[in-house]
Amino acid sequence: MVDRERVSRLLDRTVADLHKLRRYRGSRPGGADEAWLDAVKYVLITAIEECTRVAHHLVVSEGWPIADSNAGAIRTLARQGVIAPATAEPVAAAAGLRNVLVHQYIDVDDVQVVADLDRLSDLEQFVSEVAAWVERQP
Repeated sequence: MVDRERVSRLLDRTVADLHKLRRYRGSRPGGADEAWLDAVKYVLITAIEECTRVAHHLVVSEGWPIADSNAGAIRTLARQGVIAPATAEPVAAAAGLRNVLVHQYIDVDDVQVVADLDRLSDLEQFVSEVAAWVERQP
């Protein structure tokens, strides 16, 4: 059974992180500002992590096949009609970015991280679609 309070809390945290990221986007410093970039990366990580935690919770709560990755959990939500496939793919890609930022498998392209600040609508859409789905549940 879906824990509505938990999902709501995670989605609220995601929204709060997205607000922070919008503020960061509006305050881009000139030149290389390492502290600003570190802050952006951290908040981006937490926003994406909250989305993946929601996805895993819904998968387990609904008894759907367990995903082998964060991106897989996001895609499961699309297969189950929680979110649109057009929403799932960019959010699944964001889960991959989160892994790169956290685990540093490869060098991070800081220019791309900053560019990703212009793609926050993908995470906003995820929040909106999940919230609507949860609201429709008995």
